[in-house]
Amino acid sequence: MEPLKEARNRVEGSSSSDNSNGRTSGGGRRSPTNCLIKPPVKKNTIPIDLKLHNNIRAVERARFAHQVAEKRRLIKQYKMERERQQKLEEEEEIKRLRKELIPKAQLMPYFDRPFVPRRSEKQPTVPREPKFCIPRHKKCCRMSCTDMSGPSQLQHLPSSVK
Repeated sequence: MEPLKEARNRVEGSSSSDNSNGRTSGGGRRSPTNCLIKPPVKKNTIPIDLKLHNNIRAVERARFAHQVAEKRRLIKQYKMERERQQKLEEEEEIKRLRKELIPKAQLMPYFDRPFVPRRSEKQPTVPREPKFCIPRHKKCCRMSCTDMSGPSQLQHLPSSVK
């Protein structure tokens, strides 16, 4: 009932403004067209099919997961192929090494001509006395080495060494 009262108040407000303009039909009475104006009728809303983002995201994620799985499968296949190739290469190398390392018989030397060693043409090496003192400084070493070879050191040695 209240919506009807509000509609009447609106119509009365508009009719009073119409009176000031002089649009009323004789004697202040309302015309039948102005008495009750019905509000415009809204059409029933038709629901729209919703496309939720999570459904779209799930499809994209499934496609991405499939691509990742395919890439991993290819990488695994490539790795297995590479390992197989490496294993074949190693086996070939082992076969080759085994062929090369087979012990072969050496020829027997000829004993019909006797071996006579020849004298070397090189000059014999000149022996040197070892230096037992470790030089700390060059000046000290020269003095200590000359002191050791002097006659005072020979006195302390046993007679069998002299």
